[in-house]
Amino acid sequence: RSRRGGAGSNGDIGSGMDAPSAAGLGGADPQLQRFIEVETQKQRFQQLVHQMTELCWEKCMDKPGPKLDSRAETCFVNCVERFIDTSQFILNRLEQTQKSKSAFSESLSD
Repeated sequence: RSRRGGAGSNGDIGSGMDAPSAAGLGGADPQLQRFIEVETQKQRFQQLVHQMTELCWEKCMDKPGPKLDSRAETCFVNCVERFIDTSQFILNRLEQTQKSKSAFSESLSD
């Protein structure tokens, strides 16, 4: 099982509003489309990090102090791992659902 790193960057991207989709730009410059796709992915990642941080902080942090005790540290590690596993499971499930809908639509058109 691989884990994604990079959760240390937590600068805000955008103002919380959804970026326009690159597909909605029609004949716009491909470089601009790619830039918007990358920025949208960054924004989604930041939203996930924010959700994960809020959830795990509420769950694991009883009393803030100068150091994390071993119980809180273990709780944070488990919380983040379960959050990633759950997010990946949901993503895979959505992809499977989309594929099965596409296959069903194609069989109807035959």
